[in-house]
Amino acid sequence: MSPHDEFVIPFENLPDGFAETIEDPPDVPVEPRAAATIVLLRDGAEDMEILLMRRSRKAGFAPGAYVFPGGRVDTSDALPSVVSLLDDLDPDTARQRLEHNGEPPAIAYYLAALREAFEETGIMVGLREDGSAPPTAAEDPDVDEIRDALMGDRIGFHEAIERLGCRIAGDAIEYIAHWITPEPEPRRYDTRFFAAKVRAGATAIIDPREMTDALWLSPGDALARLDRGELPMVFPTIKTIEALSRYDSADEALEGYGAEPVRTILPTLVVTPTGIGLEIDEEV
Repeated sequence: MSPHDEFVIPFENLPDGFAETIEDPPDVPVEPRAAATIVLLRDGAEDMEILLMRRSRKAGFAPGAYVFPGGRVDTSDALPSVVSLLDDLDPDTARQRLEHNGEPPAIAYYLAALREAFEETGIMVGLREDGSAPPTAAEDPDVDEIRDALMGDRIGFHEAIERLGCRIAGDAIEYIAHWITPEPEPRRYDTRFFAAKVRAGATAIIDPREMTDALWLSPGDALARLDRGELPMVFPTIKTIEALSRYDSADEALEGYGAEPVRTILPTLVVTPTGIGLEIDEEV
């Protein structure tokens, strides 16, 4: 591995005027917005599997790319009504793990990731009183109605959890990475990455307004398909999958990440002869 990794996005895959923005960055970079991304893990017949969703080609960010579920952190993500439904995770633990004591609070990143997972995939990382996971929106139309109500702001996340008759399994989610969008980009995000274990066989649903495909596949298969040009992805997604390829099961991945520190990564953008390169100083 070289002292830094470089990944080049071809000019033809970039938005109009993007390269010019890199060569002439603003005097004051755009303030990055708080965001959370989550890798859903399940144990397959042979290997651990991850869920990738393909963004619509009309999307404003990473159009056509395979990504993990995620989105912006809302102030409502840290409401006491939501935090009270968490087991095995509290605001102090979240603050220490993320090494973050500002706004939004650390616990909001965890809950935003879980909310986005339910909104974008219909999968709730939770357990009912009998220890079973609730059905997914793809498996039960009643769950899909709850998801639709949440996405339409007719109910809050705590109401969605309560209607599913479950509580959030805080020990099933782990903080795994921290990426900040490079300074020259017009849309910038301060994104915390998480991984969460869901039950074997859990199926995902897609919102055709934002996504066009959902795939469960092993990290190795995802990287092989990327090499064949079948799975377009952005740099943080690729690096996350490479790191996940070290693990054989969801429990092993969560345990491994839980024992590791997480460093903040702010890549540098450079113009190359074929596109825009993203550089980081060392391996993730």
